[in-house]
Amino acid sequence: MVMQVREFKPGEMDAMDVLRLALTSKVYGAAIETPVSETPSLSARLGNRVLLKREDLQPIFSFKLRGAYNKMAQLTAEERARGVICASAGNHAQGVAFAAQKLGVRAVIVMPATTPEIKVGACRARGAEVVLFGDSFSDAEARAFELQRELGLTFVHPYDDPLVLAGQGTVALELLRQVEVDGPVTVFVPVGGGGLIAGVAGVLKALRPDIRIVGVEPDDSDAMFQSVQAGERVRLDSVGIFVDGVAVKQVGAFTFDLTRRYVDDWVRVNTDEVCAAIKDVFDDTRAVMEPAGALAVAGLKKYVAERGVRGETLVGLTCGANVNFDRLRHVAERAEVGEQREAILAVTIPERPGAYREFMEALGARAITEFNYRFAPREEAQIFVGVQLARAGQRAELVAGLVGLGYAVTDLTEDELAKVHVRHMVGGRAPEATDERVYSFTFPERPGALLEFLTHLHGRWNISLFHYRNHGSAHGRVLAGLQVPAGDEAAFAAFLAGLGYPAVDMTANPAYRLFLT
Repeated sequence: MVMQVREFKPGEMDAMDVLRLALTSKVYGAAIETPVSETPSLSARLGNRVLLKREDLQPIFSFKLRGAYNKMAQLTAEERARGVICASAGNHAQGVAFAAQKLGVRAVIVMPATTPEIKVGACRARGAEVVLFGDSFSDAEARAFELQRELGLTFVHPYDDPLVLAGQGTVALELLRQVEVDGPVTVFVPVGGGGLIAGVAGVLKALRPDIRIVGVEPDDSDAMFQSVQAGERVRLDSVGIFVDGVAVKQVGAFTFDLTRRYVDDWVRVNTDEVCAAIKDVFDDTRAVMEPAGALAVAGLKKYVAERGVRGETLVGLTCGANVNFDRLRHVAERAEVGEQREAILAVTIPERPGAYREFMEALGARAITEFNYRFAPREEAQIFVGVQLARAGQRAELVAGLVGLGYAVTDLTEDELAKVHVRHMVGGRAPEATDERVYSFTFPERPGALLEFLTHLHGRWNISLFHYRNHGSAHGRVLAGLQVPAGDEAAFAAFLAGLGYPAVDMTANPAYRLFLT
């Protein structure tokens, strides 16, 4: 029997409404009650009891199954007969496909053409009809709405729907049964469009208002934090591409209203901190999270470091493990930096025999993690070096010590260009590349996209530098240098504006200036 669900409008729901919908949710026809895992190593390091709510163990390796199934299980007979449609490049698509297979409902899923084949195949294997359209989620979503109208299908939103967010709220119902402690409890929730945190916060604040709820977002995809600060939904011009599971330009209307009322605090983290958290979860559980899946753990660690929390119970929601294997090399490169156990430096040493040995002596007992160098006929040489650190805070001491010995040092540990591109290009100086301007471009990661990008670049300006590396993401990053003579600035600006690819001028970047000019 399908229950009649009250029709809400954004702003009308409160915590008790979320609780009621969560208690009457239909999720266990597809989802499972996931366990809570202890983390002995991480708990000992942080001085708190750290628990993980393991939504990565769902049948589709993500919590998204809960909301999708709850929405679809409560469709009318007529709606089921017509079928459903959604737009998604990730876990929501797999949730809809899995739920549709369980319920015997037709499912059409519109994905960007950039979606990795493993995700496309997973949806098709469950009987979903996959439509590949456009290069971005916005393209796919617009096409999904067109098909919805043409085919009379029901749209299953990834987050901004009362039944979807209530389905996610069942995570909190389980958590209250599984975590029985007398002292303070803080729950850390990853935030994208807001469906998970709206559902979890609504349930927890209705039943246990003493539990603190902290939202965690990437610092380059913080649409909910900015919206809460502004008091209205903010639309971001662009979002980061690493933590793609939460890369949302604008949060939902329902989710924003609930989140701004019931979430106690916020933490924003960077790419390196997320990579370190992926390693932390692996060390304690031997499970490999996708970046969004480790987001809450990254926020938990930063929260402890910034606020000095000790002796409390901290719960991180590990929301997904659908990671492309190719991304793990990028994660491994960045994890130690995120843990503040590695410094990335540019150091100037004399260009003469014995200078490298002298530099090693200056480092003392510290281990070298990376060393890049290329001879150049100059009195001084630039080296790109990674140095292992014993503890957080030692980086500043290392830099100060080297400067005190007469070395010129540029700290590149937080320089994205250095870590993504320059470390792989050290030694490629070209004095003939006059009037060079360097830009970082983002383009869709799909077959033929790199050729299209190069075709667009081909024209009146010579390409003098180029570096691309596939990181297993939906979007690729290119560092390109173009020779733009004086007087061509206006024409070049017009060319960039019409290129169709996001471009950031990196000509003044210190890593580029030190190693590639």
